[in-house]
Amino acid sequence: MKMRRHKLFLTLCMAGLCLISFLHFLKALSYVTFPRELASLSPNLVSSFFWNHAPVTPRASAGPAGGPPEAPRPPLSSHSPLLQPLPPSGAGEELHRLDFVLPEDTADYFVRTKAGGVCFKPGTRAPERPPPGRADDRGAGAASGRPGRRPLSGGGGGPKRRRKWVECVCLPGWHGPSCGVPTVVQYSNLPTKDRLVPRARPRRVINAINVNHEFDLLEVRFHELGDVVDAFVVCESNFTAYGEPRPLRFRQLLRNGSFDYIRHKVLYVFLDHFPPGGRQDGWIADDYLRTFLTRDGVARLRNLRPDDVFIIDDADEIPARDGVLFLKLFDGWTEPFAFHLRKSLYGFFWKQPGTLEVVSGCTVDMLRAVYATDGIRLRRRDYYTMPGFRRYENRTGHILVQWSLGSPLHFAGWHCSWCFPPEGIYLKLVSAQNGDFPRWGDYEDKRDLNYIRELIRTGGWFDGTAQEYPPADPKEHMYAPKYLLQNYRRFRYLLDNPYRSERVDRVGGRGAGGSDGHGPGPSGPPAWTRV
Repeated sequence: MKMRRHKLFLTLCMAGLCLISFLHFLKALSYVTFPRELASLSPNLVSSFFWNHAPVTPRASAGPAGGPPEAPRPPLSSHSPLLQPLPPSGAGEELHRLDFVLPEDTADYFVRTKAGGVCFKPGTRAPERPPPGRADDRGAGAASGRPGRRPLSGGGGGPKRRRKWVECVCLPGWHGPSCGVPTVVQYSNLPTKDRLVPRARPRRVINAINVNHEFDLLEVRFHELGDVVDAFVVCESNFTAYGEPRPLRFRQLLRNGSFDYIRHKVLYVFLDHFPPGGRQDGWIADDYLRTFLTRDGVARLRNLRPDDVFIIDDADEIPARDGVLFLKLFDGWTEPFAFHLRKSLYGFFWKQPGTLEVVSGCTVDMLRAVYATDGIRLRRRDYYTMPGFRRYENRTGHILVQWSLGSPLHFAGWHCSWCFPPEGIYLKLVSAQNGDFPRWGDYEDKRDLNYIRELIRTGGWFDGTAQEYPPADPKEHMYAPKYLLQNYRRFRYLLDNPYRSERVDRVGGRGAGGSDGHGPGPSGPPAWTRV
């Protein structure tokens, strides 16, 4: 008898577990379309199929509005003893302690149609109104003084008419009912595309970056994202990632007016110390840069809401404007999110195969609750093992699913690695952390400028291997950010191989050129040399 009771009890327990699992499966199935996941070639197909993909972008009440403060221009101390903090002057101390008040984005991104539809202005074709007096422009009650045109959306007892002035007509590259979903989202693995809705109030976007001497790429970022990002949190240290002293060049550029056009959106973060153990283990220093950047920067942002967007990038990773603007204007996407970036080496003329998929963004609420306001944790993919993960899910009522803007065929930004003139590559070699071995800056022959020029010319790597590159045409979509192409002469060293022989074509096609031919480098000094 006891054995039968035990068997019955175990059978009931197993049936209960099966029922709970089945109900959870049905709940997840209501959010995920299996064929769509197959079509998007999602790397998270299996995990995302069994999870609820409801939106996790919370809404928050409005905070006090205000404009960004006017930052002073302090005198600069540009040298410090090795492995010792740099004692800042009074003005410098004030600069890196100033708070930044996030303003409200009051731009008018959407237009409402006569029938109540909401259309995204940059993505919508302007409707061509029929000339006045046409028969279909007058309703049946026009003679009685009632309005001639009425919005028609189907239904009613009369004969079916065409819908007019209700749906948005999308321009190429834009999708969705409101024409506000860019191609990098339409062809992404986002499982909730059918749940996207425009927001009544835009989010604010915070873009955090560590900078060493990537000032040309930083300028490109400012022009690519300057009108959609509300605060650029830029961290500079008086130590390199290797622990050697360095001058505060970005602070100098802020002081001499080089970035006056974007200064009102820059929050300057100063890291005045080198982490213990960072010299022996370079990854400690590399991780600490992102941790300090995030915690110091976010702590000084005022009027910050939980549903604002936080994106942390390396200086050579530039997200495309359209994808960031989508995150700002729409509800319904899940988090955290990544970007598929076009990969380049030494310049955009050496295009590497595939994409670099970087997890780099989430809401401020998730940043605080799951990642403990630590940017390096966000960059990793193991968020589901963190202590705050389940608590955040339970509090918001949604299940977190990582997704990526873009795809291997649709780039959502650019990653230009080692994209400097030879002198800039030399600085990168000697500044690199003591962790990514072999550390090529330790080898004298690798630091030789003629050797570096030959690497740029051939697209080779420091270990002597020859790289294979797919064809790269400067006329192709997403070849490089628009600001670079619009200023071709100045940034020519990034767009056209300055050391390629006229008689030799590189693998897969000729170098990226412009209307004025192929020349030996930029017409002026790169921005990273300005102090």
